[in-house]
Amino acid sequence: MAGPSEYALPRPEFDRPVRALIAVAPFYRDIADMLLAGARAELEAVGAEHETVEVPGALEVAPALAMAARLSNFDAYVALGCVIRGETTHYDTVCNDSSHALQLLAIQGLPLGNGILTVENHGQAVVRADPAQANKGAGAAAAALHLLALSRTWGGRTRGAGFTSDILMARGGDSA
Repeated sequence: MAGPSEYALPRPEFDRPVRALIAVAPFYRDIADMLLAGARAELEAVGAEHETVEVPGALEVAPALAMAARLSNFDAYVALGCVIRGETTHYDTVCNDSSHALQLLAIQGLPLGNGILTVENHGQAVVRADPAQANKGAGAAAAALHLLALSRTWGGRTRGAGFTSDILMARGGDSA
């Protein structure tokens, strides 16, 4: 639930259409459905079109978004899911690896909002997913939209990170 010192940026405005992809891991269906409702409402509030894909678990969200970024034409990406601590250290692996993979995509320039909850119990998840409280699905969609607005302000993706596309070939020893 939002406290008195929390602040949310105003919704960005767009002069061109926005297409967003939501990738959700519905392992905890009730939580996923609430997160989805929040994300969809936030996207629709700015007139964005959106599609939703389901993946098996939190670890598969980032690979799905990476594939979509390479193979499709979405403008913004929203990652949703929930990881609840269990009796083993698997929780730590899933939380850390999914978060790290999403952050790597974001650093590469994907306008991406991370709404994968990492909580101790189901009750904590409900509080964070409940549309009547601070729905983190809506927050993730808002983050993706704000990053997209920045990207469009700065001209969009104009160059890649790392290697350039110029290929230089070495000539053999008998060059003319």
